[in-house]
Amino acid sequence: MKFTLGIEEEYQVIDPSTRELISHDQQIVTNAAKLLDEQVKAEMHQAVVEVGTNICNDISEARTEITHLRKSIGSIAHDLGFKIGAAGTHPFTKWETQLITPNPRYDEIVNELQDTARSNLIFGLHVHVGIEDKQLALHLVNSMRYFLPHLYALSTNSPFWEGRNTGFKSFRSKVFDKFPRTGIPGIFHSVAEYEHYVNLLVKTKCIDNPKKIWWDIRIHPFFPTLEVRICDVPLTIEETLSIAALVQALVAKLYKLRNQNLNFNWYHRALINENKWRASRYGIDGKMIDFGKECEVETRLLMGELLDFVDDVVDDLGSRKEIEFIEQMLKNGTGADRQLAIFEETKDLKKVVDYITDQTILGT
Repeated sequence: MKFTLGIEEEYQVIDPSTRELISHDQQIVTNAAKLLDEQVKAEMHQAVVEVGTNICNDISEARTEITHLRKSIGSIAHDLGFKIGAAGTHPFTKWETQLITPNPRYDEIVNELQDTARSNLIFGLHVHVGIEDKQLALHLVNSMRYFLPHLYALSTNSPFWEGRNTGFKSFRSKVFDKFPRTGIPGIFHSVAEYEHYVNLLVKTKCIDNPKKIWWDIRIHPFFPTLEVRICDVPLTIEETLSIAALVQALVAKLYKLRNQNLNFNWYHRALINENKWRASRYGIDGKMIDFGKECEVETRLLMGELLDFVDDVVDDLGSRKEIEFIEQMLKNGTGADRQLAIFEETKDLKKVVDYITDQTILGT
């Protein structure tokens, strides 16, 4: 089993003089498409640019791709008079000022979801791991659900919203929670059960295609992948790669357990949601619930246990360096912690934006 990787990141388009998000009529996408073809896409808001790697055989290939994508988009943005930023929310831009990209699909979503869609000015990281067998992918999704809050805590990078310190390490998910069919999914015991669910939603006109199921983890409706969607887009290339490597390692470890006829416990969505809420509020600084022991444990300790859990698959995947960088992330704080530190020091959200834009192209 190869466990190929695909990584998608969403970037902010920022006006260097005001430091606000700028509705730039997707000029970056138009210019970047000549160089990157389908690796760059417009998103619903004009101030968002989405990029995606090609299929990567390992984290080393993913490193080359993500570095190239951040460098290319950063350079194209610069030539057009903009900057790009990687953070789950913009520190102070108001969503009401931002324009929607003209597109029939986006028009339809806005028409149905109204201000829920218009206010969805958020930026995420999606990690795909290649799994050809849909039944196996579904089994792994059921098991992976437990670890989503851990991954989320590590990625927290959106403490500000519309000029306010929200008190959350990640406010992005609070914004996205207003959408239907989001959050931690329930358990599906078979592909037939899952497909019946999807077909029922299509038949009853809840959705017109399964891409409108926006869960924190899902079997991708069109690609042979398992897709983890819970994370804020991280500030730096290194953080993105470490989180992607951890997702890949978790999938590989759970696959290994299954092959040994062992299984990781499947927990109820309501329990996992308790940990997701804590991850959103406190990031890596709080406590989460160890459901096996039925007690609270420091999130940093749980992260250490998680790294021990995947340790025996990391060398085969070639991601030891990226997984070890997670220790640095735990020491230096997440993107949210570092944004908050800059604000504490300067009391100036524009300085926070400057920090975000600098960190985004670090290492390119």
